[in-house]
Amino acid sequence: MSISVLLADDQELMRMAFRMVLDSQPDMRVAGEARDGNEAVAQAQLLAPDIVLMDVRMPELDGIEATRRIVDSGSAARVIILTTFDLDEYVYAALRVGASGFLLKDAQPAELLAAVRVVASGDAVVAPSVTRRLLDAYAHRLVAPGEDPALPAEQAEALALLTVREREVMMLVARGLSNAEIAQTFVLSEATVKSHVGHILAKLGLRDRVQIVVFAYEHGLVVPARG
Repeated sequence: MSISVLLADDQELMRMAFRMVLDSQPDMRVAGEARDGNEAVAQAQLLAPDIVLMDVRMPELDGIEATRRIVDSGSAARVIILTTFDLDEYVYAALRVGASGFLLKDAQPAELLAAVRVVASGDAVVAPSVTRRLLDAYAHRLVAPGEDPALPAEQAEALALLTVREREVMMLVARGLSNAEIAQTFVLSEATVKSHVGHILAKLGLRDRVQIVVFAYEHGLVVPARG
């Protein structure tokens, strides 16, 4: 089956460019287009796409709020945020409301196609460089080394269910490493790492690895490297 994609961008030229790239692939099809956030929400409900490529800044309703409404509606569509604004506040806001990926609009076509396939498969995409900037930007919210994060009782209990290895994997996911990079770090197979990630999601009640990143940031489980 082909991956259906909804394009949400107020610039027609951008939508045309994305359509050309996506339509060139045998496993993808553009299900529809939206010119603003309200249209994106309505089209997501009407067309039930697998993926929504969502611009951040659009008239009527911005991409962050549109993403939140799509996720809150129970839609199975997964959202990839596309923006020309390389700002951490947008990254954090988008991921926090439920986006499954974040890419800059100047990403190469191959990167865009890879992101669509990865997110459609149930995984998530956040460029490691973006994750590092996000970590630095929110350093003031994170605990210092050796300190215990103040977690709500329910989440603290869930976190306690993680094995030592699962917690180690969680920290590297939060730092933006891919399964392949984590596998190399711990000398494990990628299948084993994927299994660990699955256990982390199940135990913490999270949807995908992006939510692992958000969880780690919000609860002070990661500390930025000092350079």
